[in-house]
Amino acid sequence: MGQFGSELRLERERRGVSLETMCALTKLSLRQLLDLEAENYDQLPGGVFRKGFVRSYLGAIGLDEPQWLERFEASYKASGMASSDEIDWHSFAENVRNGRVARQQGQTRGRWLALVGVLVVLSVAGWALWHFVVHPRLHVSLSRAQATSPIAAPILVSVPASIPVHTPNRALRG
Repeated sequence: MGQFGSELRLERERRGVSLETMCALTKLSLRQLLDLEAENYDQLPGGVFRKGFVRSYLGAIGLDEPQWLERFEASYKASGMASSDEIDWHSFAENVRNGRVARQQGQTRGRWLALVGVLVVLSVAGWALWHFVVHPRLHVSLSRAQATSPIAAPILVSVPASIPVHTPNRALRG
């Protein structure tokens, strides 16, 4: 057993995760987990599947994926199982993955800018609609309502002469 596999097993045991639990978390068989911990890479499926198994294992116990994947690659190359074509394929796949991550970050930034742009356009359109359409019509209709409203005319109340009305002006004239 090499150093990578034994360190994986020690990390799993240190976290108190059993092999049965790992099987449930990673959806890998017990044999595949044991082969990974024993670094029996020839017993595991090739290509991206092998690396997917390692990622699943790392995610299940919460290890730092980039660091441990580098260690896995070094262990795999040291085992003598890696062919030059497979190494080239791994570097190609990593380049594609890194490009997707960068592109997704750029797309997220673009989506936020588009959202802000749409909000600015809607705000300007709403202001223009209020300022040039609604407000003038509202002002005209209020002017007409005030001109024809009975409330706008002075209210005259007649008081019978028998009721004395005390006003400050009458008291002074007296």
